Amino acid sequence: MTVADSLARLQDRIDKTAIEAGRDPGAVALVAVSKKQPLERVEAALHAGHRRFGENRVQEAEARWTGLRPAYPDLILHLIGPLQTNKVKPAVALFDVIESIDRPKLARALAREMAATDKRPRCLIQVNTGEEPQKAGVVPADLDTLLMLCRDELDLPIEGLMCIPPIDEAPAPHFALLADLADRHGLKTLSMGMSGDFETAIRHGATQVRVGSAVFGERPTDGQ
Repeated sequence: MTVADSLARLQDRIDKTAIEAGRDPGAVALVAVSKKQPLERVEAALHAGHRRFGENRVQEAEARWTGLRPAYPDLILHLIGPLQTNKVKPAVALFDVIESIDRPKLARALAREMAATDKRPRCLIQVNTGEEPQKAGVVPADLDTLLMLCRDELDLPIEGLMCIPPIDEAPAPHFALLADLADRHGLKTLSMGMSGDFETAIRHGATQVRVGSAVFGERPTDGQ
């Protein structure tokens, strides 16, 4: 199956799930996760008309997209992986959406960089719904404080929340929790759901689903 075929099939599944959930299919955006994918697969998605992509690492994204971007002015790039403060400058320059704000130090660094430039990428706060110590994201109990800092003190363009549920737990309760937190704070964007659970995420209100393998196939292993 070609990348174009996979995109079409995936969009059909997204649309069908949204309709079954009583939602507008147009309210769910597909973020094609291109991290570590070969350039030819990414170009195939571009040629098929897809314009919204997610990357985990700033340096890898710079290498891939700096040359491609001039040819695709309607491209929308999402940073969906953890962001270190020493990568804030290139992240703000490159990405249209930064989904992984999770601590005050990072929020302050982003605010300083945005104030120094004319670039204000849309921002999401990553919530560690499973409270996993090894995973990025603010724990739910600390969301209020971080959100207040981001919106009220730093004036960051916070639009919503993102989560990655624990791999060994049912995702639905985590999606429900994120939706409840977003609703409580008047946030409209919910980035949740990946290749294995995006339909469940849509049923719980996802407005963005981050899908890689269902679009591009499995990533090549290191060394290939």
